[in-house]
Amino acid sequence: MNDEAPQTAARTLHVFPETLAIVRLGPGADLPPWAEASSILSVTATATETSVICAGRDVPRKVPAHRGYRAFVVAGVLDPAEVGVLHALLGPLVEERIGVMTVSTHDTDWLLVPADDAERAAEAWRRSGHTVEPAPVG
Repeated sequence: MNDEAPQTAARTLHVFPETLAIVRLGPGADLPPWAEASSILSVTATATETSVICAGRDVPRKVPAHRGYRAFVVAGVLDPAEVGVLHALLGPLVEERIGVMTVSTHDTDWLLVPADDAERAAEAWRRSGHTVEPAPVG
C-alpha cells in the first residue's frame, strides 16, 4: 500500500486585471445594482449572511467588504472527483503567508488573493511548477 499523498498535475492559472470586493450582506438580501459582474460574480446565501464577490469599483464604502482582491482561475474544466487540486495551489501560498479565499464553480476553482500580494502569489505558483498567465481577452 502506498501512503504517499496523491500527486496532482501542474496547473495553468489565469489572472484577471480588475480589483474585486468580497461583500457581506444580510441574510436573504437581494443582489444590489452596484454588484457588477467582472471576471467573476458570485453570490452565496446562507441562513446568516449573503456574500457577494463582484467588481470592487462601485461597492459603497459603507457596505461591509474585504476590498482589493485579484482573481486567479484554474484553466480548463476540472473533474470534481480529482483529489488535491486546491491542496497543490494553496501550499505555495501558505509558504509565502498569503491569505486566500477560494470559490468553486461547476467547472473550476477560483482563488482570490489580496491585490498587493498577487505578484508574489504568481511567483510562488511558478516556483511550484504551475503556469500563471493573463486571462484570455473576450
